[in-house]
Formats: sequence, structure tokens, C-alpha cells
Amino acid sequence: MSDALAWSIFAAGAVLLALFFLLMILRERRAADRRFEAVVNELTTRMDGVVRELHAAVERSDDGEQRARILGELAGTIDLDEVLARVLEAAGAMPGVDAAMVTVTSSPGEKPIVATVGLSSEEAEMQAVAAPPAAGGSRPMTISYEYPDGSEAAGGADQIDHGVAAPIPGESGPIGYLTCFNRSSDHSFSDGDRRSLEELADRAGPAIENAHRFREARQLADLDALTGLHNRRYFHETLKREVARAHRYGRRLALVVFDLDDFKAINDRIGHLAGDGVLAEAADRIREVVRSADIECRVGGDEFAVILPESTLADADQLYGRLQKAVSARPVGEAGPLTISAGVAELQPDDDAIAFFQRADHALYGAKEAGK
Repeated sequence: MSDALAWSIFAAGAVLLALFFLLMILRERRAADRRFEAVVNELTTRMDGVVRELHAAVERSDDGEQRARILGELAGTIDLDEVLARVLEAAGAMPGVDAAMVTVTSSPGEKPIVATVGLSSEEAEMQAVAAPPAAGGSRPMTISYEYPDGSEAAGGADQIDHGVAAPIPGESGPIGYLTCFNRSSDHSFSDGDRRSLEELADRAGPAIENAHRFREARQLADLDALTGLHNRRYFHETLKREVARAHRYGRRLALVVFDLDDFKAINDRIGHLAGDGVLAEAADRIREVVRSADIECRVGGDEFAVILPESTLADADQLYGRLQKAVSARPVGEAGPLTISAGVAELQPDDDAIAFFQRADHALYGAKEAGK
């Protein structure tokens, strides 16, 4: 038990005891003391303050224990997604936090790894682009948002008002940022909040860095040699993990499965070697339009899939539109113009990974039968 909690309990008992003896004395004397009401009101006010302090101390104790429990579990896994999810859970337990984001710097030239909680896909994309710069130093920084008159952020009236970001330390410098957001102008992050966030980032740093290194080593075996996208095995492993995580934390999850129209005819016309070049070019165009949080894969042959964490069916439809536009933007050598057909799905409460994929895959074949 903390000193603050013990003091609050002692003070509450002392005030109650004083109030009890005062009432006994006044009852015995049966005096109509005019100060009676004033004294009782004063004691009541003091009691209310002690109760509030006691409640706050308990909340601080519970928050600390929860964060300690979550951080203690970080060492038990080397899966980066699981580590980031636990860090976000700990950040979300801090007072006044409405949303949180972890941004981890990837290899030079590659998109950063982004994980969020409490942010829409549009908000996550905006915040990932506007992540605090490395020049910000190694101390937490506050972030304020100003919107043009009459405009609203992606979240509508419930837009982000301010935030606080703490660098995540690595062996050779910051490897990313842990950022917490609040949507109310009535709340501001205190120095204590910044210190708590900094402590969380410091303790999470080694676990994130180790898990990141492990992922980078595994990615050499998880990439498709032809397209550079994630391969079929990685897709099914990741989809299973994302489905389990979405169910566990009550998050949204969407999926797009698509393939190139008439690719067999293209292969027959220009040959398999040139057909491989078409697939590689299509993969490059796919990478251009997926979001930083999306997971793009080659499922097999000319079939591709994109997993969209924290996304809805509408988000999947929008991605399909961007994919179709990018793939068909210009002809590809002898293959000529390309188009794609797609099936989209959003995770349902009774879905497992197999049922989820099958719904999107069946939608793809339905699109093919309907005329592509």
C-alpha cells in the first residue's frame, strides 16, 4: 500500500471519528448552538475532499499495478504485434487517454510500423505521417492541434485536441515514438502524465527492439521472392493472429482479396517469364497505395490479399478503388492494360480466420462470375 493511500485512509477515519464525538456532545447538551450547522458543513466538506483523495489514490494504485502487470508480460513474447498491443493497452490505461499510437522506425526507405488503439484508419494514417521528428530530442513532447474554422478532423466533432509523445529508446537512439491523444479541450496532460509515458516508453523499448529484430530476421523467409510482398504462409499466420487480436480487444478488421483479370490469357500470350514481370510490376503498384498499417500479401499465382487492421468494410471498398486505379493506371509492356477483380469482407463476431478468408474469397469469385 502506498504512503498516499495509507494517509488517505487514516485521514478519513480521523474525520469520521471527530464527527461522531461532536454529534454525541451536541446531542447530550441538547443545545441549539448556531454554529452547529456551520461545523457540520465544514466537516462534510473536508470529508468529501478526503474521499476524493482516497478515490484518486486507489485509482493511481490500480493504474500502476495494471501497467506493471502489462509491462511484466512484455518479456514473455517476441512477437512484435503482441508487444505493441500490450504497450498500447498500458498506455490506454493512463488517465485522460482516449487513443494511443506506437510508431516504430523500420529499415531506411521502408514504411514505419504503426499500431494504434482508439484511432480510426484515417486518423491513424494522418498521425503516422505527422509523427514527431527525431530532431525533437530524447524527452517527451506535447502536441497541440489547430483546425481551420468550420472544419472537422477525420473523427468529426470528436476530433483529437492534443497529445503527448515520448521517444522509444533503442541501443543506438530512438527507434520510434509512443503517443497518447485526448479528444477533450477540458483536459491537458500534466508533467506527471508525461513522466508516466516516458517511463512506459523506456521500459517498453528493449522488448520492442528485440521483437523488431526477430521480425526482420523472419521476414527474409516470409517474403515472396518474385514480388517482394509477404508470401502465402505469412498471410495465413498473420490473418489468424489479427483475427484473434480483433476479437480479444473488440477491434475492427477488414480484408481485400483480389487477382488480375484474364492473367492466364496474358501468360499464354506473352509467356511465363514476361508474365512474372507483370506480377512484379503489379506488386509495385499495390505497394504504392496501401496504408502504412495495412499488410499486403501474394496469396498464390496472380491472387493477392491485403489485411486492414482497425478498418471497416467501407475502408476495404476504398482500398479496392485505389488498387484498381493504380494497377490500371498505365499499360504493362506486352501485357497491355491491367484490371483487377476483388472480394471484400469485414470480420464478424463468429468468424475465425478460415471463415473470414473464405467470405472474401467467395466474394472475389462472385465478382468474377458477375463480369469482373
